[in-house]
Amino acid sequence: MISPLLNEPALVVENAFRTLVIADIHLGIEWELYHSGFSIPSQVKKRTMRIRDYIMKVKPDRVVLLGDIKHNVPVTSWQEKQEVPAFLKELAAFAPVDIVPGNHDGDIGNLVPENVTVHDMKGFVMDNVGYFHGHTWPGVELLSASYVVMSHNHPTIRFTDTLGHAVSEEVWIRTRFIEKAIREHYGDIIWDDPEVIIMPAFNELCGGIPFNESMHEELLGPVFANHAIELEKARAFLLDGTDLGTIGSIRKLGITKVRRKRKK
Repeated sequence: MISPLLNEPALVVENAFRTLVIADIHLGIEWELYHSGFSIPSQVKKRTMRIRDYIMKVKPDRVVLLGDIKHNVPVTSWQEKQEVPAFLKELAAFAPVDIVPGNHDGDIGNLVPENVTVHDMKGFVMDNVGYFHGHTWPGVELLSASYVVMSHNHPTIRFTDTLGHAVSEEVWIRTRFIEKAIREHYGDIIWDDPEVIIMPAFNELCGGIPFNESMHEELLGPVFANHAIELEKARAFLLDGTDLGTIGSIRKLGITKVRRKRKK
């Protein structure tokens, strides 16, 4: 069974055991914002307490961090060197932690304490669920799982009124891979047509990508760039569980800003 925490960007997977999944934490983003002219104090204590509340509520056997635990690339900031190990140690005191590195997680292997496992960036399968961040193709073994959970794109839906005022809301995306594109990349594979769940970002300072305004080529990662994920039939859900319908149907509601076609 897979179910989001109500009103939170966190997922609970319960099969043989219970797993709490969180994506795109981006610790240290305040460092980059400071150098861009925005002075925001470190939010690590607030974020740690928030995840601790998840753990107290869910009581997971394992915690999966689905990429981009840290923020700054290509270097690791002084802030991250202090905060990331302490943050991971805090979580690992409650349950073993599994990390799938994201594109922001260079050097993450040197920041992890005991009881934390760093997997290959192509992901891993645990309890019949595949996990990968999304900035690479998933490992072929993930395609034989029942579900594949990914992140990386920070999905949102942007509502634009007739006066041009826009509001963005974080969403969950549930969809499928496109078999033809998958087989073109992987060749002859075991194919179980897993459901794909794209997670919203945990860190609200990261911003997001409006899926109802985006084409495949504008979304991040090779599975989108190569049209290997169904977009028009993907369903979007608000964090409170509201089913917004498919991306294709949302585009027809008059709330989506019309993009000008790019000149070739």
